[in-house]
Amino acid sequence: MDKGFKVLIPARYGSTRLPGKPLLEIAGKPMIHHVVERALASAADEVVVATDHQRILDACAGLGVKALLTDPGHRSGTDRVAEAAEQCGWDEDTIIVNLQGDEPCMPSRLIDQVAADLAALDEVGIATLAYPIRDSAVLFDPHVVKVVTTAAGLALYFSRAPIPWHRDEFLGKKATLPSTVSFLRHIGLYAYRVSFLRRYVGFEPSPLEVAESLEQLRVLWHGEPIRVGLAVEEPGPGVDTGDDLARVATLLAGR
Repeated sequence: MDKGFKVLIPARYGSTRLPGKPLLEIAGKPMIHHVVERALASAADEVVVATDHQRILDACAGLGVKALLTDPGHRSGTDRVAEAAEQCGWDEDTIIVNLQGDEPCMPSRLIDQVAADLAALDEVGIATLAYPIRDSAVLFDPHVVKVVTTAAGLALYFSRAPIPWHRDEFLGKKATLPSTVSFLRHIGLYAYRVSFLRRYVGFEPSPLEVAESLEQLRVLWHGEPIRVGLAVEEPGPGVDTGDDLARVATLLAGR
C-alpha cells in the first residue's frame, strides 16, 4: 500500500512477569530493536517508540526512529499511544498502527494490512486482525483471545472463552473442531485514527473489560465499531513469559 500511516510502539519497562522486557536480549540485541525493525520494514512513513523509561529511550538511539517519554502511570498501551500521538501533533485523520513492544516476530505485511483495512472504512475508527483456529487446544486456551464478527467483519465480542460455543459438538467434548462454524484467534495488532484515540481516552473501563482483562471490550462497551480483518499470514509468537522469550530467541536466531 501507499505510505500514509504511522507506527507507534508502546514499550513499557515495568512488566510484572518480565521486568525491563523491551530490553531483554534476543539473538544478540534488545527485543525493542527487533520490533523497530518489523515496523521499519512496513510501508509506514514514520515510526515512533513511546516508552515510560529512559533506558528504553536510550536503547532506541541510532535506530532511525523517534522515541518519546510518556507518563508511566498509563492504564494501557492504547493510552500511551494516545499521549504519544498528541506529543507528535498528528491531526485527527492520521492513521496509527499500534505495534506492541513485545511483538518481535510480527510480519510487516500485517502492519500494512491493518492500516489499509482502516483506511478503506471512513466510518470506523479502529481496526484489528484475526487468524483461523484449527486446534481445539488453542480454542480452549484462556491465554488465547478469541473473536466473533458480523458478516461485514465487525467485532461482536472478544473473549478468553471458546466462542462461538457450539452447543451440540462441545457438549460431547470432542477433540476436533466442528467444520460448520469458523473460530478466530485475535491478533493484538491495531490501527486507529487519531480522532478515535481522542475519544477513547475519555472512556471509562467497562465491567466486561475488567472481567476478561481485555482492553478492546472497552471499545465495544462504549458503542464503537471494530473492524476485524482476516490476516494474510500467521504472526509469530509474542513475548509474555520466560518460555515465550526462549521460543522467540530460537526462532529469530534461525533467521
